[in-house]
Amino acid sequence: MPELPEVETVRLGLQPVLENATIERAEVRRKNLRFPFPDQLADRLAGRQVVGLGRRAKYLLADLDDGMVLVMHLGMSGSFRVVSEEEQHLIAEESFHLARGKRPQHDHVVLHLSSGTSILYNDPRRFGFFDLIARVTLAEHPYFAKLGVEPVGNALSADYLAEKFAGKKTPLKSALLDQHIIAGLGNIYVCEALFRSGLDPRRSAGTLVTKTGRPSAKLALLTEEIRATIAEAIAAGGSTLRDHTRADGSLGYFQHRFKAYDREGDACTKEGCGGTIERITQSGRSTFFCASCQK
Repeated sequence: MPELPEVETVRLGLQPVLENATIERAEVRRKNLRFPFPDQLADRLAGRQVVGLGRRAKYLLADLDDGMVLVMHLGMSGSFRVVSEEEQHLIAEESFHLARGKRPQHDHVVLHLSSGTSILYNDPRRFGFFDLIARVTLAEHPYFAKLGVEPVGNALSADYLAEKFAGKKTPLKSALLDQHIIAGLGNIYVCEALFRSGLDPRRSAGTLVTKTGRPSAKLALLTEEIRATIAEAIAAGGSTLRDHTRADGSLGYFQHRFKAYDREGDACTKEGCGGTIERITQSGRSTFFCASCQK
């Protein structure tokens, strides 16, 4: 599943085209994806201007000029791509499909903009979804009401994590994946941040908090590494795993910088360590770490 850096990369790719644009016509080519589409979605989008394009956790949020927000989630395999009028004429050619890696039968939603450009949503597994929610009720909606802070920006701090981790016997990795604590932080980047911080994913989250409830030096380092890892991944365009691509069809490259994730059996890259990257399973998810230097 695309994680926060991948979703933010898609947002950055769509923003110059979609923000302040008018949706001249929308096509909804199915009755449902993971969930049914909102009633009359195509009609409700037609003629609307997109006044802002944001993100919350792994959700893309397109604010419309009528006070509604088009909420979009990529699911397991969803992706957007921007196509010009000329490219739309090529969509019927198999060579074009193979080059872009997206088959047209999976283009389930198309937004035709007044500029002549179109935005296609492609989702082979159909685990993504679209919804329309009034902006004034968005924060209280079940999608968002219990989400924690973003792993970018000033809200994520060592003090905040100390408050959330105090007394917790939950394994550190599981605590970091709790979306009620940090929204949008996923398996790949938790593994990488823990490796960079030298912290064992199996240790109790509460061990990073002092007896007085203050963040330890290790928790302060972990907080910095989470923010740095996410920022670097966004700058690299995310990690192209299976279906994820940027909105222009190009690939992300952060996977070439993985130090731990998906490197089972490789030598640890930390100078002087000499350990080997291992894989264990925690809460049904693969965890990659070096038992020699992550304590």
